[in-house]
Amino acid sequence: MTRPWLIGLDIDGTILLEDETLSPGVVDAVARVRDAGNEVTLATGRSWMATHRYLDELAITPEFVVCSNGAVTMRRTGDGWERWHVETFDPSKVLALLGERLPDARYMVELGSGQRLFTEHLDDWTLDGGREVAFADLSAEPVSRVVVVSPGQDEAYFQRIVEEAGLNEVSYAIGWTAWLDIAPQGVDKGTAMERVRARRGIDGDRVFVAGDGRNDIGMFGWARDLGGRAVAMGQAPEEVKAAAGEVTDDVVQGGLARALSSLVDAAAATRG
Repeated sequence: MTRPWLIGLDIDGTILLEDETLSPGVVDAVARVRDAGNEVTLATGRSWMATHRYLDELAITPEFVVCSNGAVTMRRTGDGWERWHVETFDPSKVLALLGERLPDARYMVELGSGQRLFTEHLDDWTLDGGREVAFADLSAEPVSRVVVVSPGQDEAYFQRIVEEAGLNEVSYAIGWTAWLDIAPQGVDKGTAMERVRARRGIDGDRVFVAGDGRNDIGMFGWARDLGGRAVAMGQAPEEVKAAAGEVTDDVVQGGLARALSSLVDAAAATRG
């Protein structure tokens, strides 16, 4: 019997284009690997609220889904879902440091319960059930995630702010624009995917992950250390491509579909 793969897919820039439509060919490619007996799940920086719809769009039914850059892992329970594993940290020190340097930025925290508190509305955020609060109130209780958006700034500026603030007690990733995503120290998509892999009993050399951002670097390292496959999208930054080891086409060219198809094609060639 063929050993199954555990396949963890990033969302933005991997299964989705900028306009939030699906990358060419991805639905059919996911169906092929799913129907071959493999487990396909999502590993994303998005919250659960902004993630679950894509399970239906991809027609997948995994037991676990990794959200919030690994700080939250959801588990399917019958017809519903539970917050199976949640990592939190005290955000007060981080927010104090960033508040001094980025007083005009927009801040959001995700509580362990999944509720979101924010200082100012931003269209890119999924804030269903969220609550607008004063900046000082963001530190009132432990959080699983801090997100900072500073319109008008670039990645280099954010990198400098991070270095000046000395954010060495948390994990963080800087996005394509001035978007800083902060998780508990030592937590990333890879740590959450390892928990899922162990629970599912899947061999380490049968993990396959794909992504395009700096928040995927930890997951790439995890997969490669186990002898699995890590694939960066063609439009990813050079440091992300280097961390992956494998590079596919850009998301607009259907790069994920191509990478996923290689799994099924390789299995077919082995049987042949």
